[in-house]
Amino acid sequence: MKRLLPWLVGLALLFVVFCSMYAVTQQGQRSDANYPQIQIATDTAAALDNGDTPVALVNGNVNLKSSLAPFTLIYDKKGNPVMSSGILNNKVPKAPLGILTAAKDNDYHTVTWEPQKGVRIAAVTVAAKDYYVLSGRSLKEVEKNEAKTLQLALIGCIVSLMLFGLIFVLKAVDPQYPI
Repeated sequence: MKRLLPWLVGLALLFVVFCSMYAVTQQGQRSDANYPQIQIATDTAAALDNGDTPVALVNGNVNLKSSLAPFTLIYDKKGNPVMSSGILNNKVPKAPLGILTAAKDNDYHTVTWEPQKGVRIAAVTVAAKDYYVLSGRSLKEVEKNEAKTLQLALIGCIVSLMLFGLIFVLKAVDPQYPI
């Protein structure tokens, strides 16, 4: 068992290294998905606080189900939609009030919002004086990249474990095998 312990520790370390590499990369990809929404929501809230009207700040028509473009939704303090450039099923989607109010005492709040099954949004909310601003965009491409990253990490881990196993077998067959 004593001779086996270093090998088990080595296997565990390989596994931890590949899991850590995946986790760090995935978190970086997901965090980056919040741009440019942070800027859009922050700038929109600042403009509202400076007296601009929601109608003057929001335009366009982004289909949340199919578009990758960023969109902006402005809600009143009760969570009712006021103005929107995002549409889902020909309606303005209503975000849960908790997503909006979470931005109250912060610069902004980020969340993955799923307004309907299969529609996942990287959403950023900012509280203005009289409004909440939510800016979002689809996570479709980010999630594809995350899946590819996981696939590459798994392949690297499996190949490394196989090579580690090969060295273990060679060492077991010939204890004098140089390592």
